[in-house]
Amino acid sequence: MGVITKITKQVKNDERYNLFIDGKYAFSVDEVVLAKFGLRKGLEVDELEISEVQYDDDVKKALNKAIHFLSYRMRTEKEIRDHLKDSELDGAIIGEVIHKLKDMKYIDDLEFAKAFTGTQINTSDKGPGWIRGELYRKGVDDPYIEEALDAFTFEMQVDKAAAISEKLMKKYMKDSFMIAKQKIEQNLQRKGYPGAVMKIVWETIDTDRDTDEQWDALYHQGQKAHRRLSSKYEGYEYEQRMKQTLYRKGFAIEKIERLLEVLKEEE
Repeated sequence: MGVITKITKQVKNDERYNLFIDGKYAFSVDEVVLAKFGLRKGLEVDELEISEVQYDDDVKKALNKAIHFLSYRMRTEKEIRDHLKDSELDGAIIGEVIHKLKDMKYIDDLEFAKAFTGTQINTSDKGPGWIRGELYRKGVDDPYIEEALDAFTFEMQVDKAAAISEKLMKKYMKDSFMIAKQKIEQNLQRKGYPGAVMKIVWETIDTDRDTDEQWDALYHQGQKAHRRLSSKYEGYEYEQRMKQTLYRKGFAIEKIERLLEVLKEEE
């Protein structure tokens, strides 16, 4: 048992108060906790009461920490739990904070999933698979993820994937169409677009290349292969190596043979 002999406001944080018991500094509390327990000068307190006050204050500090974390952007329950665990807070205190945040409507994983999905749809080229993976990593439950992804319709996915593909097709003009298609599909897979979307994309975008564009791509790849192989091989073996290399890159064998004639003429 002890008596609170003095209460002073902290200089650097005017929402916290220092408590002195029997003339000695004991601990500090938030003003909300101070008011909740009716702490005042002359009040007698025992160890159990002090323990309850300190526990409540720990919850308040953790709550303030969580709210500050939320002030930058929306967070999932898992993100908040992980943030508080990093501060080595007791599990019971974290549970209390999560409960309070839910009561305050500060945590709503479904709304988070919908907002996150909407942002990705409107501001990025990411597909549904990538979004699903990110939400899962952030601790959102599957039903919430699927409900949020309902906003990303199949038609929207095709439109986005088609725009990406058309842009990349221009980037890969120096590759054969087969290699360009492989690179584009790999890119779309990394961004989270399913095979069904890719199938429709190839049916909708213009992939035709004129004769000059096809030759430019073959000539570009042929020059690269020639620089690498001509220093190691000659004659029949050189030609076979060139044919194998360019055929694997998706070029027709008759076009490759024509290129070899051109390269020979240029020497």
